[in-house]
Amino acid sequence: MKKLLIVVMACYGLTARAQLRPSGNFIHLYSDSVIYADKIRLRPDFTGTLQLRADAKRFPMSQVKFFNNEDGFFANTRKLNLIQPAGFAERIIEGRINVFQEVDLDPFLYDRPYYFNGRRNETVNLSMYYTKGEGDLQKVKYNNLKRDMADNAESMRLLAGYRKSMTTSKILYVSAGVSIIAGLVAFIMDNKDTSAPAFTYDPKGFPNGFNQDTKIKRGGTTAAFILMGASLGLAGGGYAVHLGGVRRLENAVDSYNK
Repeated sequence: MKKLLIVVMACYGLTARAQLRPSGNFIHLYSDSVIYADKIRLRPDFTGTLQLRADAKRFPMSQVKFFNNEDGFFANTRKLNLIQPAGFAERIIEGRINVFQEVDLDPFLYDRPYYFNGRRNETVNLSMYYTKGEGDLQKVKYNNLKRDMADNAESMRLLAGYRKSMTTSKILYVSAGVSIIAGLVAFIMDNKDTSAPAFTYDPKGFPNGFNQDTKIKRGGTTAAFILMGASLGLAGGGYAVHLGGVRRLENAVDSYNK
């Protein structure tokens, strides 16, 4: 009897998990209702407002949390994007941490797949979104990921490395900005102090020759070029450190999903 009860509970657990992770074409509403359909399409209504059509049914985007069709699995970004209130992001990494990249939605491309704004980028970055399991959509941010990946030591180590890299990168970028501003100031001051040789004239109006007291200052130009060169080096270093940080962020997600 005890063994039978265990088997029943196991079957119930598998069924419940299947219900949480439906397959096929479906719309998952904020009310946690799941609507299955043979065909799901994004279409504008008569006012031009986008809505989802699941076979003969229509659903305003404000009601839709996720939807899945042959083009992919999408999450509604409306609550996290104040600039563009109507939008969806496609899942590009699936696991315990699901990562989503926003897509452009063109209501005139009715029977074509949704397309990315530029090249599709599968490198995790701060312009993306994520969910932990079937939870709510969140922005990819250090504090959010630190909270949701706290139960994985390796992910936390990589996340700390990411934050350190981002801090170092910002310092290098700021230093590059200061250097280039200082270089421009030195260049402007040098040209301001520079004066060209001039003729002197006798009382009758005939030139006597160059005024030998005229001085030309050129030291600031050399300093300006040195500072500008340093700014390029600092900016390049900041970019390299930034890329290393982004790789650590992606590795943190990959480690959590193992």
